[in-house]
Amino acid sequence: MTNDREAGGMTPLVRPQPRVLLAEDYGPLLVALRRLLAPSCDVVGSFTDGPAVVDAATRLRPDVIVLDLNLPTMNGLEACRRIKETLPLCKVVLITAADDEALRERAFEVGAFAFVLKHRIADDLGPIVQSAFLGGTAPHAG
Repeated sequence: MTNDREAGGMTPLVRPQPRVLLAEDYGPLLVALRRLLAPSCDVVGSFTDGPAVVDAATRLRPDVIVLDLNLPTMNGLEACRRIKETLPLCKVVLITAADDEALRERAFEVGAFAFVLKHRIADDLGPIVQSAFLGGTAPHAG
């Protein structure tokens, strides 16, 4: 018989990790995103174009998708819209280099949880993914 209690009689608290899907067409950034999120997330896949991530989302059912706005074949806005139609509870975090208010508004119109500028990813992405997973409100990321 095994004992799952640590010394002192306390049961260890195991916190579930969000299942995260990544979509970014620039290879080095895709690798960096995986490394950034891996310690606190279960990265279930990474893709480089819109149709592939939409298909993967349906199959893998992640909790959170980190999605670049400028993907080939299908842009991130359209991919987000399609994902939210199929998986309304999935949280989508859109990332972009473009600091454009109209684009930000459009992202939220298609169902994005958050909008993160790429130069803020190192500071903002991890906490935003955790907030999305834990049912928090969308932060005002920049």
